[in-house]
Amino acid sequence: MIETARLLVRRFSPEDYTDLFEYLSEPAVYVFEPGKPISIDEAKAMSLERSRGSDFLAVELKDIKKMIGHLYFKQAEPAWLQTWELGYIFNPKYQRQGYGSEAAAALTAYGFEHFNIHRIMARCNPQNTASWKLLDKVGFKREGHFRSYGFVHADENGAPIWTDAYEYSLLRD
Repeated sequence: MIETARLLVRRFSPEDYTDLFEYLSEPAVYVFEPGKPISIDEAKAMSLERSRGSDFLAVELKDIKKMIGHLYFKQAEPAWLQTWELGYIFNPKYQRQGYGSEAAAALTAYGFEHFNIHRIMARCNPQNTASWKLLDKVGFKREGHFRSYGFVHADENGAPIWTDAYEYSLLRD
């Protein structure tokens, strides 16, 4: 568990499903993310699965004991490159209050201190201003702009809707 002034960054619990459902059932969450709004049963299954793994971490607002978002933090392959990937999704009700940058800064500091990490990277859609501003605030540096990098959605005919991506990184030194 990582504690900041306002937050706990902790392992997922199966009981997190109601808070997870609250934001992953919102269509607005999927503008820049793959997938579609989930059901309460999907939230239960997802919380249980995440509680058994270590790639996703819950972000809890300490004063009300509520999960308000989650972080993704996983070592990229090949392992000898000592690179980890960071991702995040927060409940829209709790966005633009500094929680994302507070949690990401705490997790990256913890990662550098406790794991053999050389580089932490993150990608975001250039149109997702809030995401790249979060990365800037935490100290990540923009390394590149990849054109038609990937897609998270398809059109009505199933054809990919290609989007660009910014890649950011933060180095140990």
